[in-house]
Parts: sequence; structure tokens; C-alpha cells
Amino acid sequence: MACRLADSRFLFMGPQQRPIQSHRFAPFKSPDLCYLKWESLPQRRIKYQSCLNPLRRTKIVQAVAIPVAQSPANNAENRKQLSESYGFKQIGEPLPENVTLKDIIDTLPRKVFEIDDVKAWKSVLISATSYALGLFMISKAPWYLLPLAWAWTGTAITGFFVIGHDCAHKSFSRNKLMEDIVGTLAFLPLIYPYEPWRFKHDQHHAKTNMLYEDTAWHPVLKEEFDSSPVLQKAIIYGYGPFRPLMSIAHWLIWHFNLKKFRPNEVKRVKISLACVFAFMAIGWPLIVYKTGMMGWIKFWLMPWLGYHFWMSTFTMVHHTAPHIPFKSSDEWDAAPAQLNGTVHCDYPRWIEILCHNINVHIPHHISPRIPSYNLRAAHQSLQENWGKYLNEATWNWRLMKTILTMCHVYNKEQNYLPFDELAPEESYPITFLKKVMPDYA
Repeated sequence: MACRLADSRFLFMGPQQRPIQSHRFAPFKSPDLCYLKWESLPQRRIKYQSCLNPLRRTKIVQAVAIPVAQSPANNAENRKQLSESYGFKQIGEPLPENVTLKDIIDTLPRKVFEIDDVKAWKSVLISATSYALGLFMISKAPWYLLPLAWAWTGTAITGFFVIGHDCAHKSFSRNKLMEDIVGTLAFLPLIYPYEPWRFKHDQHHAKTNMLYEDTAWHPVLKEEFDSSPVLQKAIIYGYGPFRPLMSIAHWLIWHFNLKKFRPNEVKRVKISLACVFAFMAIGWPLIVYKTGMMGWIKFWLMPWLGYHFWMSTFTMVHHTAPHIPFKSSDEWDAAPAQLNGTVHCDYPRWIEILCHNINVHIPHHISPRIPSYNLRAAHQSLQENWGKYLNEATWNWRLMKTILTMCHVYNKEQNYLPFDELAPEESYPITFLKKVMPDYA
């Protein structure tokens, strides 16, 4: 255990002027850092011989060990234990302070940045075909198989989102006008305005895991949590059992309010909003006309909710874990935020195919210009050069349980405080999740 002395004074008593150290240490078994804090004991008078200094009052003090939080990821054994506890395959070592984001980018092979039109349009074909198959399955499936058809179709249209995502990062085509057209069209079935999302998503990449500036999900702020009993209850449900659908709230809050955009962005935002509203005005009535209101629910709403399940799940898994910190802008550093602050998560192969490898996410945050079809090659390079710093997991129940029941309110020392620690009486949804969610990893 490393210790620091909070007050290094010694007491000199008696004729021989020998230092008396009145220490009393509580036994610590933790490897964490601690301070030694001097605490006053009852005062007493000490008579000195005439050759010494005049009589004065002296305080005898004792040293008390006080633990100071260190990142648990600093210790190899702790990382191993935490990875098992949180549902990770590996929790990465902290990145050395002298490493820059450019240092990491420079280790990637140039070929992973190359745009391949054939591969790009192949991804469009995969998404269009899988979506058409999903609609066919919905039309033919008996009621008890509809959830499976909805799951497939919702995953298929998540692939459309990934295609638009590549277009927004200028990694789909060399023709930038083509990228804007394809991106806008790919987002339309999701009722997602392309340009507003692009502007806010660029901010997410520029300020990943920055406490106030990141536009993706970040911890709840304590003052927000305590501001209102009604809001507190809504937050507990939203960041607890409803979290796998919370991207719906994010979609509404961030992408339709013109006041959230710079003046030079507003024109493009309005064009995207017009496209979305036109799709709703034409597409929805057409679906209802052809299939009825139940058809709108079957063919559009349920797959759309499936998409938001993946949107929510992917986003929180990418950047949320008890050991991953969000930092204020004056403490933030791009290299650890992008490499240490992003999670690679393996999903079932069919999900990876339909979603175009978007969960091979660490290289995407090292450089958003890497096309989705090159992410696996880029990740292999990162494993070879920076493997010990990577956070890696396989999607599992324990991982989800950790996020839903632990990663709640921001705390600078611990990263997160769970709701049931701050408001135990109001946190029934969290205790319920702890009881009913499986703990398989």
C-alpha cells in the first residue's frame, strides 16, 4: 500500500530531543493509495530543562490511514477480477500518458482507410435483401412467430442505419453528393433526420466520454437526479429497465430542435427534417391504406422498436462500464478516451453481418474514416499493436446487468454511483433487475 504523509511534522520532547512519532495505523489489505492524516490528541504540558526552549504548548498527534481511490484498472489482478465481475473478456490497461491519438492512427495499415465501392454497395444489397425478407416473414408468419420476424427485420433496418452512418463519416463513397443522398434515404425508414444526426454524431466523436459535451449517453448528473422527485423516478426507470429503448428519447431530444444547431447548420437540418416529414406524410398513410392500422404496427412500428433496441444496446455497450470514466474538458485526453473508453463487443454472427460490423467499434473511434467493411482488419492491427489496452467483451447477460444496475450517476472518484445507493427507497426497478436478470457471462 502506498502512503503519503499529510503533515510531516515530528514532535521533539525531552532533553535528548528525540523525535517521537505517535502513529497508529489501522491494518489495510487493499493495494489502494492512502494518506496519513494527523489528528489532535489531548494537550499536555511538557517541562523542559533550562537549556531548552521556553515552555510551550505541544500537540501530540496520531496518524490515521485514509484510503484514496485509484482506478481499479491500474492493477492487473484487479482488472482480471473486474472483467469477470462485469462480464468482459478483457479490461485494458490504462494508456500511457505520452501516447497520442496520432500515434495510434499511425500504426494502422493504410489499406483500412481505402474506400471500395463494390463492398459499399454490397452492404446496401445485404440490408435491402434482409429487410425485404423480414417483411415477407412478417406477412406470412403466424402470430406466435411474429416476434422472431420482428427481431430479424429490426436488425435488418439497423443495417440501413450503419450505411447512413458510413455516409455521414464520408467513408461510404468517393462521391460526396452520393453519400448525402444514400445517407438520407437509408435513414428515412427509421424516421431519422440525416443531417441533424450527422452534426451531433460528429460532436460525439470529437468529444467521446467528455462529461458535458458528448452527445451520446453519459452518466446522470447528481444535481439533475436530485432536482425533482418526479424526474428522479423517470430517470431511474429510463436508465434502468427502459434503457434498451432510451435511444427513442435521444432521437426526439437531439434531432428535431433547430435551437440545438449552429446557424450554418440549420439549412441542411431543415432539408433533412423535410425529408423525414414527407416520408411520414406519404409512407405511413400508404401503409395504413394497404394493410390497416394493425399492418402499420406489424410492418413498421415493431421493426422500428427492434431497431431502437439495437441502437440503445450498441450505444451503451460501446462506452458504458463501471471502469470507463467520463471526464471534464480540462482533464480529457483524446487517446485514452477513444482507445480505453470504447468497448469492442462480439455479437452473434448474424447480427454482425446484418449490422455491418459496427460493434467492431474501437477502430471506428480511432478514426471514423475507416469504412465499416474494413473495421475487422483495423481491429486486428490494434490487437497486435495495442492489445493490452483494449476493452473487449462478448455480449452477455452479466454485461447488460452491470450496465443497467450499476452505471447511473456520475461520480468523479468512482465513475458511477448506482441509483439504489443514492435513493434506495425509490430504486425498486434496479433491485428488481438485480433479482430477475440472469448472471451468465
